[in-house]
Amino acid sequence: MYRRSAAAAVLLAAALTLTACSSGGDDADADAKAKPPASSAAPDPADTPAPSAPAADAKPTGPVLPDAKLTPKTGSFTAEEKKYLSGRVPEKMDPAAVLQTGQEACQRVARTAKRDKDAATGAVITGEIAGAKDAITHLCPDQKPVLAAAEKGFPEGSRQSPAAGNYRALTQATNCTWEAKGKDGSVLASGPETPPKAGDKITATIPAGTAEFNSSGCYAWIPA
Repeated sequence: MYRRSAAAAVLLAAALTLTACSSGGDDADADAKAKPPASSAAPDPADTPAPSAPAADAKPTGPVLPDAKLTPKTGSFTAEEKKYLSGRVPEKMDPAAVLQTGQEACQRVARTAKRDKDAATGAVITGEIAGAKDAITHLCPDQKPVLAAAEKGFPEGSRQSPAAGNYRALTQATNCTWEAKGKDGSVLASGPETPPKAGDKITATIPAGTAEFNSSGCYAWIPA
């Protein structure tokens, strides 16, 4: 683990804000809208302090350090840490400071998954834990089961041409609703059939031929 100084953190925030400000705005919107499983014992990832630097998945659009210069001030990086850092470190920035944003994403995933795997999976699907995919891939492979589950799911909202099948909402909120529409706009299926009670699992069956699947208040979906 590499600790950055307060000065490095300030410099990193400033550099990435200038070079990747458009990515930061999207993450703020996601944190404001996404809601984790209502009855989950896990803490809401949105309540966990995010990295002080901008989102871990934000890559600078300006000049970056070449891979050959990705070295910490002390010690050395592992091969996977170098893969994570490749293309992420602005010039004149301490690579260890950038690495820490990924490590913090790993820590957030691990803390949440320890309490509730569904909550962690939903946070990765919705992007509530920014940069989780790359962080898990290179920095915390022990969390790959969470990433594998997330890659099969999708967030609430509108989804075009979804794969037919049974899905489970990663929330137990009672305001989750969904509908599947055909190409002509006709409703092929909708639910829940009866108002759910607190703690109920909410599922959806997407028929073959669904052109659009819309859901609200459901947070995220994974195959049931």
